[in-house]
Amino acid sequence: MKWEKLKPPDPDDPMCCCGCDIYQYSCCCDCEDLDEAFNSWLKEKTPSCGLQSPVFGTMINNLEISMIPALLLLPLLLRAASLHYLLGIIILTALPGLVLSYYYATHRRKRRTLFFLALALYSLAYMYYLFITEIWPRGDVSPLQMCVVTTGMILTIVSLIHTKRGPGFVADSLHEARMDAEDHSNHSDGSIQLAAPEKTRKQAPTTKWTLCPVCKIMRPPRAGHCRTCGSCVQRLDHHCVWINSCVGQANHRSFLQTVCVFVLTSVYGISLVLRSLCPCQYLVTALFYCPGVYIQPSTALCFTCCWYSSIITVGLVYLLVAQVLNISFNVTGREAQLALRNKKGQSRLWGLVVDTGEHSRGFYQNWVEFLTMKDSSVSFHSSPTDLV
Repeated sequence: MKWEKLKPPDPDDPMCCCGCDIYQYSCCCDCEDLDEAFNSWLKEKTPSCGLQSPVFGTMINNLEISMIPALLLLPLLLRAASLHYLLGIIILTALPGLVLSYYYATHRRKRRTLFFLALALYSLAYMYYLFITEIWPRGDVSPLQMCVVTTGMILTIVSLIHTKRGPGFVADSLHEARMDAEDHSNHSDGSIQLAAPEKTRKQAPTTKWTLCPVCKIMRPPRAGHCRTCGSCVQRLDHHCVWINSCVGQANHRSFLQTVCVFVLTSVYGISLVLRSLCPCQYLVTALFYCPGVYIQPSTALCFTCCWYSSIITVGLVYLLVAQVLNISFNVTGREAQLALRNKKGQSRLWGLVVDTGEHSRGFYQNWVEFLTMKDSSVSFHSSPTDLV
C-alpha cells in the first residue's frame, strides 16, 4: 500500500463518502465521483410542517441527547467529589479525561455537537448559583464585589452571544463583489495601475483567490474550509467546540474578548470563595490546604467547585496565551497546523506558537491588523441557528 493512502487528509481536501458525518453508511464505497451526491442524499432533511415557527424548528433540530449528561451528571459528580478529598481527586482527575474522550469521538466524526456549549453554560450558571446561595449569605463578600462578579457574568454571556453571530462565512457573492470592485477601479484609474510599484506587483500572487475543492466557490486568502460546519470561513483560525462554531475573521476579536472576560471573572470569583472558606490561608495555599472545609457539606461543595473552576481556568489561560502569541506573529491556528504538516514553520516559545513568516509585519502592525480587520462579506444575516 502506498504512503499516499495512509497520509491523513489535508483540511481542504474533498471529503470522501467513507468519511461522511453519518458513520453508519461509511462502508458503502470510497469512490470520489459519488462524494457530492452521496453526502447530499444522506444529509437531506425532511420538510417541516407549515405551522411550525422558525425558532421552534431551530430548537427541535438542534436538541441533542448529548446535552442530558452535561445538565444532570455535573451536579451529581461535584457533590460526590465533595464527600471526601480522595473522591474529589479521583473525580476531578477523571472528568477532564471523559470530556477529552468525547471530544475526540465527535472530532473524528466531523460533526457539530451542543454537549460542550451546554457544559460550559451550565457550569457557568451552576458556579454562579452556588456563589449566590452559599458564599453570599456568609457575609464575607461585599456588595461591590458581588456587582463585579455579576458584571463579569453578564459580559461573558454578551460576548459569547456576539461571538456566536457568525465567523464570517465565504459566499459566492463575495467574489463577485470583489471582481466588480476591481473592474470599477481599473476603469477609473487604469493609468495608476500601470504605474504600480514593483513591491505591489510582487505581493499580487499572495492575494490570489483560490477555489475550494469542497464548496466549489472562490475564497479569499487565508480562508479555510471547516468540515464540521461544512462551509468556508474567512481567515479561519479553528473550530471551537465550546462555542459550537468556527472562529474566523468576523468573530475572532469577540472570541478573544469572551475568553479574557471569563478568565478574569473566574480568577476573581475563585479568590473570593477561597477568602470566605479559608480566611487564615493565602490564596495559593488555600487551594491545596484548607483545614475544616470538609466538615460541612456546603463548604465542601464550594471548595470542590473551586477546584473544578481552577481546572477550567487553567485550560482557558493556556488557550488565551496561545491566541495572543498567534496574533502577535499574525498566524492562525489553521495556518500553524498546515505549516507544521508541510514543515514550513518554525516552533517558538517552547512550541506555543508557530512562526510561518508569511503574513507577519511586526508585533505592532500585527495587532493593528487584528484589531481593525472587518468582515468582508457582502451581506450578513443572523438566524436562530447561529445562536446555537
